[in-house]
Amino acid sequence: MAALSSKNTSGAQPGARPLAAVELAPEGALAAAVSAPGQPAQYAFSSLPAGSLAPGIAESNLRNPEAVANALRTALEEVSPRNRHVTLIVPDVAARVFVLDFDTLPSKSIEAVPVLRFRLRKMVPFDVEHAAVSYQILSQRDTGEKAGSIVKVLATIMPGPILAEYEAAVRAAGFEPGAVLPSSLAALAALDSPHPVLAASLSGLALTTAITSGDDLLLYRTVELPEDPSARVAEVQRSVAVAAAYFEDKLNAPPREIHYAGAIDPREFSRAIEDAQLKVLEVAPTPSTGAATSLGPIGFAGVTGALAHTQG
Repeated sequence: MAALSSKNTSGAQPGARPLAAVELAPEGALAAAVSAPGQPAQYAFSSLPAGSLAPGIAESNLRNPEAVANALRTALEEVSPRNRHVTLIVPDVAARVFVLDFDTLPSKSIEAVPVLRFRLRKMVPFDVEHAAVSYQILSQRDTGEKAGSIVKVLATIMPGPILAEYEAAVRAAGFEPGAVLPSSLAALAALDSPHPVLAASLSGLALTTAITSGDDLLLYRTVELPEDPSARVAEVQRSVAVAAAYFEDKLNAPPREIHYAGAIDPREFSRAIEDAQLKVLEVAPTPSTGAATSLGPIGFAGVTGALAHTQG
């Protein structure tokens, strides 16, 4: 998974993911932690005052840094993480994610990242040279002796100053950020299916649709939603329909299910998309055990995905 971070330490084994994760959203902070790999998670939520967090890529996101740090501290301390290292999950609209094809890509990260920056320069409306860039090679295939090869890459990019303020809030709360993931990328890690999957992640600000096929990612698309309720529903319907059509085009069969992550009830999401052919399956239902506090309006797919490789 293409995780962002200004540091690559986890406080565990090299390459290991922290045993705690916290998702930040305008509504508050949702934390989860396991005491050891394979153990059930504990969850806690701490709300934010309205207007404390305004996610985006154009300007400062943390309008009230002290309130954000307090919410992070409160939620994380409730789940009693084993150490101070955590995976931080940020709103989708605070970063940009792309699936890119290259003829070739250097094998060393120090050489590959400048190639990615050059490609991304015309794709995002912010300073690429000082942005945080992370990538994961999804596949590499030989297209023939003359055509050469195609390297398929999942790339994540986030404005440097915006990543820095999120990481600073975690440190102000007394913890150390390890990996930093956009919410929907984290949620995809909660999926465990060898078959192609159509997925949708809905927040108060955006809808992300994705198509996975094993370890490959065929589609990843985020659209910011309008404030008008009827326009929001129309955009959700349109985006899901576009993703479903792309699924059928790429896989030669229409999708029968859509794996949903979000704060609203799956039945409400099903009514919103108005597609009787799509059965809505929840990626990460609200846990029946492990709640250290009352649980707020943030979906559980992000923290579940962030801890997926620590629970088995």
